[in-house]
Amino acid sequence: MLQLFKNGTIYTMEQEGVTAEAVLTSNGKIKAVGSEEECLASAGNEQVTTVDLNGKTMFPGFVDSHLHIVGVGETLLRLDLSEMKSKQEVIDAVAKKARELPKGEWIQGDGWNENQWEDASVPTAAELDAVAPDHPVVLKRICRHAVVVNSFALFLARIDEQTPDPEGGVIEHINGNLTGQLKDTAQDLMIPALPPIEDEYIQKALKTALEHAWSLGLTGGHTEDLSYYGDFTRTYRAFQKVIEEDGRPFRAHLLVHHHVIEDWHRQGHSFLSGSRYVEFGAMKIFADGALGGRTALLKNGYADAPGEKGVAIHTPEKLKQLVWKARQYDMAVAVHTIGDQAFEYMLDAIEAYPSNGERDRLIHAQILDEELIQRAEKLPIVLDIQPRFVPSDFPWVQDRIGKDRMKWNYAWKTLMDRGIACAGGSDAPIEPVDPLLGIHAAVTRTKPEDPDKTVYGESEKLSMYEGISLFTKCSAYACHHEHDRGMIKPGFAADFTVLESNPFKEDPDQLLTMKVERTIVDGKTVYKRNGE
Repeated sequence: MLQLFKNGTIYTMEQEGVTAEAVLTSNGKIKAVGSEEECLASAGNEQVTTVDLNGKTMFPGFVDSHLHIVGVGETLLRLDLSEMKSKQEVIDAVAKKARELPKGEWIQGDGWNENQWEDASVPTAAELDAVAPDHPVVLKRICRHAVVVNSFALFLARIDEQTPDPEGGVIEHINGNLTGQLKDTAQDLMIPALPPIEDEYIQKALKTALEHAWSLGLTGGHTEDLSYYGDFTRTYRAFQKVIEEDGRPFRAHLLVHHHVIEDWHRQGHSFLSGSRYVEFGAMKIFADGALGGRTALLKNGYADAPGEKGVAIHTPEKLKQLVWKARQYDMAVAVHTIGDQAFEYMLDAIEAYPSNGERDRLIHAQILDEELIQRAEKLPIVLDIQPRFVPSDFPWVQDRIGKDRMKWNYAWKTLMDRGIACAGGSDAPIEPVDPLLGIHAAVTRTKPEDPDKTVYGESEKLSMYEGISLFTKCSAYACHHEHDRGMIKPGFAADFTVLESNPFKEDPDQLLTMKVERTIVDGKTVYKRNGE
């Protein structure tokens, strides 16, 4: 069936300011772009269905270049702590849930962030014990690099004062006593104690997340979920069931955690193999932690905690071994690197074992220096950046790193001007999955709730075109789809995001409230505001 999209402003994103009057699609592909007359001529004698854009603004489909889509669904299904403004709010929410649930049932929550509270102290096991003594409690920090649990949960996981720190993790103590906080790989010690995850739960979380993503204009995402919900097969099966078999189209590009890479390989998969909607991407590795919990690995340590340098999830030699393993499978790597020391370790590993045409991806790339940028310029890599980290991390991150060491940090404009490919993501559920919030952060570098509109890094602002490119053509480039996604061109995927107004004509702050009118994946409308 042919569809003609017309009567709106259509940005092709090939170059800044390029628009088209109409777009003709056929069987999920763009057949023609140009004037309405030209598009209809391309249709020949075939029947054409008209999609009236009613003066709205259409872009290539927005794609999040780094998120955890099942985790997004979990956040929507669980106790959501992300908007809470104090530790007491978190404790009160746990107390309320404890009153609602039968004794012995787990209380699980996501999203606490002490850096957004006036009192920045983290909830402790003792404080959770006081309100939920009969329930095991596990609450994930917004970065997902730390959890806080109560004594019941510690008991079930067989963690006590004598339990040693695992490699790449920290079991926090104060004066020899457990605080209940587990950082990075220490979180994995909880897994045997947690209730079993059913297939139906994974599928429900994914379905919930996709419907939420569609409503925000997302037509796809590069997601990392395959090692967190049991074995590789069951999670992959959830994507096949929900997206393909149940007819919920979404371009899911799946990163493959190195923990499950052997299972993945034994089943005959390969880099960029898959189906129309679900394909495999790079091998995922974590090199360090996060700035919030001071586990991001820094060369010069933390200005606000002398002596602390963060956590190396793997030794430099182990990182090289993991990159070597990826090369044996003809794979790129996608590596979580927040701190400059972690970034340097990964550049060393990639230089030791270069790719064979695949684009490696360094995720986050927040803390850098001139030498690291110079080295990155020479490599065929993509940096998966999260513009929303600017409003979330400033101003507290300046004290954490040191104001005199901030020049090359969160330096999105510098990186792009130096010719380093960047793609835009949210790291949801760590940050909101809404791409318009990411674009707003990229072009304004302000906090939405700040009445003074303080700009954090004026020189690193992106233009509106650059900001939208991060979530369209740049995301396509990051996953080797620059030839068929990310722009509105003949032969490209018929994936579109339609907004109620034109970001190029509005004040950037309008992005904070701008609505998505319609989301189209593979030529199919999957979301329509106030309607279908």
